[in-house]
Amino acid sequence: MEDMNVIKLPVTEERARAKKRSRPPKIDRKEEEQRRQKNVKRLAVLGEKDSSVKLLEELVFGAEDELVERLVEEDEEQTGTLLLEDKVDESGESDAEDEARLQLQPTRQAAWVDEDDELEEEVDMKHRYRRDLIRGEAESTMSKQKLQQRMREQFQKSMGGTPSWAEMKKKKKKKTKADDDEDDDEGEDEDEGDDLLRRTGNFVASSDSLPSGVLRMKKCLHANSARPSEDRLTTVQFHPSAQVVMTAGLDQSVSLFQVDGKTNPKIQSIHLERFPVHRAQFSRDGETVIATSLKNKMFYLYDMMEGRVTPVHTVRGLNEARVKEFFVCPEGGALLLSGTNGYLHLLTLKTKEVVRSMKINGDVSGVAFSHDGSKVFANSEEGEVYVWDMRSSRCVNRFTDDGCVKGTSIAASPNGQYLACGSQSGVVNVYSQEACLNSANPKPLKAVMNLLTSATSLTFNPSSEILAIASRAEDEAVRLVHLPSLTVFSNFPVSKKKIVYRASCLDFSPHSGFFSLANNKGHAPLFRLLHYKDF
Repeated sequence: MEDMNVIKLPVTEERARAKKRSRPPKIDRKEEEQRRQKNVKRLAVLGEKDSSVKLLEELVFGAEDELVERLVEEDEEQTGTLLLEDKVDESGESDAEDEARLQLQPTRQAAWVDEDDELEEEVDMKHRYRRDLIRGEAESTMSKQKLQQRMREQFQKSMGGTPSWAEMKKKKKKKTKADDDEDDDEGEDEDEGDDLLRRTGNFVASSDSLPSGVLRMKKCLHANSARPSEDRLTTVQFHPSAQVVMTAGLDQSVSLFQVDGKTNPKIQSIHLERFPVHRAQFSRDGETVIATSLKNKMFYLYDMMEGRVTPVHTVRGLNEARVKEFFVCPEGGALLLSGTNGYLHLLTLKTKEVVRSMKINGDVSGVAFSHDGSKVFANSEEGEVYVWDMRSSRCVNRFTDDGCVKGTSIAASPNGQYLACGSQSGVVNVYSQEACLNSANPKPLKAVMNLLTSATSLTFNPSSEILAIASRAEDEAVRLVHLPSLTVFSNFPVSKKKIVYRASCLDFSPHSGFFSLANNKGHAPLFRLLHYKDF
């Protein structure tokens, strides 16, 4: 009897012995060649289809190109369907996955940081403006970061993806080495654009050129407020290098003031006994003041460095009864004295003697030097302008001021571009300086007719953008001309309030920051030209 507790193992069948693989039969090469030839003939017959068969295929399946396009379109539709399904699946992701994706998303540096954003605060999602963002009843409240991510997803879904301007990370394309430099420049420009949008303020800088129409200016304290003149002022001039202004007048005094626009303190004042000053000017180096009177042949030299006043009683070679008008030569060290009967005398300050003289027809009414000092323009009371060469003392040109009956003043711009001639009728003609040097009948660029009385003073500013014209025969008869447009500034002088009175001398500071004039009340009104930054 068999033991019931013994477990019998399954009987393993003996493997059949592997049979040896039979060798393949030998191939008859002739029969194989004949069979190949028959197949080739059959393929040739199948390739020669009738035109009717081909037409039927095109009607049923379409042409070969159309069939390929149809297949591609079907493939794209299938791909779009799959992407849409993926988006639907993504919308159902858990809140933990949303937060993880928010942390992994690349962020740009913020333009500013609001401290309130860093506070952890739960937002009530039951508000009617936020109900559309809820995906379940459990989302009655939501954190700020999570709400921001949800709103970003909704925006991207409505826009069909992330707009190019909102991409957090720029796509980088494969570039050749030749394009690397150009790409670097483009990247720098984009960075500059980002920096531009990260700040507030004025993005457009003020232009260096002076605008026309209205001149921005500010009325300051009188330049000589620390010591007003007791009589009419005849001269006001700014120092060529220091922040100093000089005034002189018929009260027999010459005063120096520091210009700050607020207090204008007095530096020094000298009194010249029985010598009412008709004209005073700084030397070219700014170390000496030259002063002349009305009826004296004598003139004074005031050395500011040493504080010494030197009278010059006689000048060798000068046969004039008085020395009234003079002009400092641009090269320095010499004066051009205006004599009677149309004479001009060149005087050296070193030896105090006349080295040469020039003569024009009629009396001299004004003198102006070219910017390099090689030419001098002399205006005659007869309305003619003479151009002299200073080296050879020869008259190189002569022309009649257009429409002028009696000339009264003349001025040349520092940049060598303009020449202004004033007349007794109040008309000021502005010429091209080049035309005045080369033409016998130059035509004015502009005839300024804003003065009704004799134009007695003409002055260009150092940048040759403003021409100041004035008449001492009438109150407030001062105008400022914008030279690039050849128009008059409309806001000077102020019409309802008298400030200027009768001006006899005009001047600008070395960098056009200030403008001043000398009037018959003994004051030197001072104006700050706000367009110019320096003194």
